[in-house]
Amino acid sequence: MRHGESNVTVDRVIGGHRTCSGLSPLGRLQAARLRDRWASAPEFQADVLLASQYPRAIQTAEVIAAALGDLPVLCDEGFGEHDPGPQCDGLSFTEFLERHPDTGGWDAGDPFATTFPGGETVAAFQFRVGTAMRRTLDAYPGKTVVVVCHGGVIDATMRLVLKAPAMGVFQIHTRNASITELVLLQPNLWRLDRYNDAAHLAGLPFSTNEG
Repeated sequence: MRHGESNVTVDRVIGGHRTCSGLSPLGRLQAARLRDRWASAPEFQADVLLASQYPRAIQTAEVIAAALGDLPVLCDEGFGEHDPGPQCDGLSFTEFLERHPDTGGWDAGDPFATTFPGGETVAAFQFRVGTAMRRTLDAYPGKTVVVVCHGGVIDATMRLVLKAPAMGVFQIHTRNASITELVLLQPNLWRLDRYNDAAHLAGLPFSTNEG
């Protein structure tokens, strides 16, 4: 699942792991909605609860843990969001565009291009996420694992399991606190059971800045 809405999103700041300040009030409410959904109508029996090292992911995992048998939250930095690097982490979107107007970013179409000066390339990011997935599969064979992570991580995972190009061809926009469910049928063969399931967020604004 993706974490709830973050403070850095509300503040329009590039929030890497160095500067992430956790969930916004709406983000906490979104996580609570998911917790309540699973508490009232369990959909599976979770064996493991993982989160990235970002405060927004850890805080989300801590909220939903009550609906998952109070599983401990285990951190795996491999599931962290695309790292903008120390030069860009904490910059406002406006500052980033003023300082680095020609990086090309995600629209460059080249996974080896520099998106954030001093940060990860898309290729390095996707390799890290894929390695984390492999490590998780090896550590918990046959288990149901809940991973609280990030929109970019879910994008990278979808491209990996669908054997899609690293960039381009399609776009996905993963909603905060939504559920994506993947089932490993046999080695290297996945079934996508659901993507962006956010039924529990009905009635809430899409974001704090909506409208």
